[in-house]
Amino acid sequence: MTLGTDETQPLLRSVTNEGHQVYTDPAPPLPLQGGADIAADETTIVDFDPNGDPENPLDWPAPFKWAIVSMLALMAFTVTMTCISIVPLASTIVRDLTPDSDSDSDSDPANLKSASILLVTIWELGEAAGPLLIAPLSEMYGRYPVMNAANLLFLFASVLAATSASVPQFVVARMLNGLAVAVNVLNPAIVGDIFAGDERGGALSLLFLAPLVGGAFGPMIGSAVAERFGWRVVVWMTVGIAGVCEALFLTCFNETYKVAILRKRVERMRNHAAGSGKTFKTAFDEVEGAGTDVPGAARSRWRRVRDAVLRPGIVLFGSGVLMAMSLFSSVAFTFFYVYSTTFSDILIDRYKLSPVAVGSCFAIFSVGSTISVVICNRTLDRIYVRMRFTHKGVGKPEFRLPLAIIGAFALPLTVAAYGWVAELRLPLLCLLFSVCAMGTALMLAMIPVMAYVVDAFGLFSASAMTGIIVTRCLMSTFLPLTTAPLVDKLGYGWGFSVLAGFALLLAPIPILMLRYGAHWRKFSMYSRDA
Repeated sequence: MTLGTDETQPLLRSVTNEGHQVYTDPAPPLPLQGGADIAADETTIVDFDPNGDPENPLDWPAPFKWAIVSMLALMAFTVTMTCISIVPLASTIVRDLTPDSDSDSDSDPANLKSASILLVTIWELGEAAGPLLIAPLSEMYGRYPVMNAANLLFLFASVLAATSASVPQFVVARMLNGLAVAVNVLNPAIVGDIFAGDERGGALSLLFLAPLVGGAFGPMIGSAVAERFGWRVVVWMTVGIAGVCEALFLTCFNETYKVAILRKRVERMRNHAAGSGKTFKTAFDEVEGAGTDVPGAARSRWRRVRDAVLRPGIVLFGSGVLMAMSLFSSVAFTFFYVYSTTFSDILIDRYKLSPVAVGSCFAIFSVGSTISVVICNRTLDRIYVRMRFTHKGVGKPEFRLPLAIIGAFALPLTVAAYGWVAELRLPLLCLLFSVCAMGTALMLAMIPVMAYVVDAFGLFSASAMTGIIVTRCLMSTFLPLTTAPLVDKLGYGWGFSVLAGFALLLAPIPILMLRYGAHWRKFSMYSRDA
């Protein structure tokens, strides 16, 4: 199977039918109206009415579509808030859940620090597995059951975290939280289900903004609540918000996946015509060669799920260009967790800020990220058009990378500056500026890479992006664990300089891709046609 260039579309080949019911041989096409009879040996191919169909998500009223987008945005906000709100509290949680943490030899400060880092980053390990399962399952069973099942698992994991009696239990709960994050995978797909291609920009922008808001307010709210009521109340607060979201999804969210809706229609028609010998298929079942009433169809669908799970790895390891870009973007994104797991300690130990003030300071990274989003929205396409003009009207995916080059070389500078400001205890304003600059540089390095991968891998862009996401999640889980030993041995200044040097070694990758990427892509069957 091949993938569409639009990641919001299902991993199925497209089918177009000219009528609400399309009949295959032996009967000619006939409308199913006014009680018309169907011959017993006919196969009815079921699709939406192109002139308007109340069950077609593209034909739903605009207010209802935006209500769905609002629910998705609320859940995206909740997920990010749940992830980030405990970041300033990680050390407190580890100390609280570690018996005799002050006297037990097995609970020395280094072990406690590593545990607090893992408590934050383990979320990404769960998210590494989620995209591989959630997307194909949503194409097998539909968006509604998968979204609600994932949300219920997220809710259960949040309750498990709130009631944790030990650090390992809390870590497992956080990993399950990451595994159950369906919105990151399904939000673009659902927007693609309900909006036409030229109408998706506003909805996707809202869904992209929601996590930034959650990341900005999560630590602020969490620190304020924890200072007065304790960290468990913070987790229970996120449980309550997630519960409200899931109640909305259970009662107000409708199935948006075209194939799942048509298969339910087929079941209704089959039940209505029971005993008549008539057979029914959706247009997609016809293309795939197996209808829901054909023996082995379930096995065929599970085979497609298996293929969907394996395909990102096949595409990733089948392209040197993708492996290089994956390494670059994964290391760049890791610095979000490097910053997240050290920022609160720096503010408390070096600047003596209160927990509430610490939580408020976390919003500055989101400010920097927002600056990059604005820059990319305003200039990414303009740079591409200008470079295409200078190359005699021939466009290449590599024309997306100039901003990534700027971000690639700016990021090591901001990381080193962050460490040395903390080491020298320069004014707090300098530290906040370095964090804001780090957020700007990080997103400036990340966003163009995502645009480049979509352009460069065409039909395989969804699998290529999934491969990058999985690699990013794995890197973000384990690489930040090196931060504490480096800081303990070298101090903040030289410790972060080592990390900055590692990032600087990878900074030339976007330059090499801009110069040689078009030639290197020809060596992979997944990118040679872009």
